[in-house]
Amino acid sequence: MKFKGISLMLIMSFVLVFATACGNNNSGSESGSEELSGEVMVDGSSTVFPIFEALAEEYASVQPKVKVSVGVSGSGGGFEKFSNGETDMSNASRPIKEEEVTALEEAGIEFTEFQVAKDGLSIVVNSENDWVDQLTIDELKQIWTGKATMWSDVNSEWPEEKIKLYSPGTDSGTYDYFNEVVLEEEQMNKEATLSEDDNVLVNGVTGSKNGMAFFGYAYYLENKDSLNVVPIVNGDGEAIEPNAETIQDGTYEPLSRPLFTYVKHSAVKDDTAVYNFSKYAIENAGEMAEAVGYVALPEEKYTEATEKLEKIAGK
Repeated sequence: MKFKGISLMLIMSFVLVFATACGNNNSGSESGSEELSGEVMVDGSSTVFPIFEALAEEYASVQPKVKVSVGVSGSGGGFEKFSNGETDMSNASRPIKEEEVTALEEAGIEFTEFQVAKDGLSIVVNSENDWVDQLTIDELKQIWTGKATMWSDVNSEWPEEKIKLYSPGTDSGTYDYFNEVVLEEEQMNKEATLSEDDNVLVNGVTGSKNGMAFFGYAYYLENKDSLNVVPIVNGDGEAIEPNAETIQDGTYEPLSRPLFTYVKHSAVKDDTAVYNFSKYAIENAGEMAEAVGYVALPEEKYTEATEKLEKIAGK
């Protein structure tokens, strides 16, 4: 009886150890890999920043020993750091420019572009502004190039008061996109206040009854209680507000746009932590994009992107 008792205890101990080991293996599988350590450097667009800030925070619970640093230098500033070899990933709210591709080629840096979400560049005015009910792209151009400086210059029924403009800085992909689509490369009004920090733009408009700014949809959602978003007349002559549906289906045009991250090949090939975070970011970008106020891509797009990343990394 004593021998049987000891045998039973040994068997139970073995089962417990085995179950614990299996549990640990499952936990490791859920986190995507074994415990890692290291550092991942990301920089670039202020528009894409909220997505990657959320991704980095969530990833810390999966791989607490991997430090993910997400900077906000603007799309242009991010590509500069990318070509200087300072970062592993570069976020952008517009496609990479030809001269930026050249700089990366000259630095011997191979990279791949990944689309992570969609955004609707949002035109906002002060919450007390009850006269601007819609604008055309041509009217926006008149305002932002300084050809129309008073509200009454746009519409004679609007107040004879000077419009105060707040714009993303010239290193911003949002600035570049607006410059191309709205300004058509014409000079922006020199009296506009420029900043790479979208919070400065929000504060500018909330602090001025005659303020107007543009930035990513997520920043509008975050501050919608203190701002009015302006419906924009699209190619079909309809005044459309940005929202998840109109951004996804493209009816909020021409201000719907894709958001990107660019990944350095050598980083994902040689550094397991960079590869692991890059994969995590792509797999969870849609969920995080919607959590912070952007629009997710169809799920198959993220699956295709993950497969492309794995091929680059040689997995």
